[in-house]
Amino acid sequence: MKKHSPAMKVFGYTMMVLLLIAIFAPIYWLVVSSISTRAELLSVPINWFPKEPTFRHYIDILFAGEEASRTARMFKSTLANSFIVASTVTVLGLLFGSLAGYGFGRMRFKGRKTGLMVIMATRMLPAISIIIPLYLVFGSLQMVDTKSVLILLYLSFTLPFTIWLMASFFQSIPKELEEAARIDGCTRIGALFRVIFPLSLPGFVATGIFTFMMAWDEFFFALIFTSTYNAKTVPVAIAEFTGRHAIDYTAMTTGGVLAAIPPVVLALIFQRFIVKGLTSGAVKG
Repeated sequence: MKKHSPAMKVFGYTMMVLLLIAIFAPIYWLVVSSISTRAELLSVPINWFPKEPTFRHYIDILFAGEEASRTARMFKSTLANSFIVASTVTVLGLLFGSLAGYGFGRMRFKGRKTGLMVIMATRMLPAISIIIPLYLVFGSLQMVDTKSVLILLYLSFTLPFTIWLMASFFQSIPKELEEAARIDGCTRIGALFRVIFPLSLPGFVATGIFTFMMAWDEFFFALIFTSTYNAKTVPVAIAEFTGRHAIDYTAMTTGGVLAAIPPVVLALIFQRFIVKGLTSGAVKG
């Protein structure tokens, strides 16, 4: 085994430390800003450790009174909207994406690879290039400013990702298992639900988590297609803490911390499935 020189080891550890700082410094500053007073946050030099930490900003958002801004009072509503939209997109994406992924991953038919590439090519289309026709279509259907329009729009860019990823997971499962089930009397659908889907559970979890995070963090479509708090999501609500004459930095960072909690919690809970799902799905492409 080749030994590295002390200089290379020092260089490697230095780069690792710099990488960790680059990753965790923004997260640290987000949390610190949310528990700092406005005076400390805007002071010069920067206070990296708040002298008087406070959780007042969280109370103001989660238990906002009449004196709070409308954005703060409606923040919990936007959290609920984001959860409803992201959860629905995840469930529908896994339902249709797994069936389509099974077709592309397990069946052999003419144009299979081309069709899969065409589906993935839709992810390369810039959203801004199709925003006007989409707005005209959904406006004519009177669906603008509804959670339904966000669900349909989010499916348009999460479903290709789900299909592609699930197809890779299904390809990693030995065909002999499905053939054995067919010999024992299962139909193709029976083998799908009794053999393939149970073995693909890590893939479902990993794909579901990534789909949920993509829908949860989406900003552009939510900004354009929503105008009231009946449908606005968390990213849009955080942006609205920026006023015409002032910016409420503490409210923005507090909202950012609250918005980051659900995806982080889900990732921590299903960490084992995510790692297993990604590694098994990478066996075949």
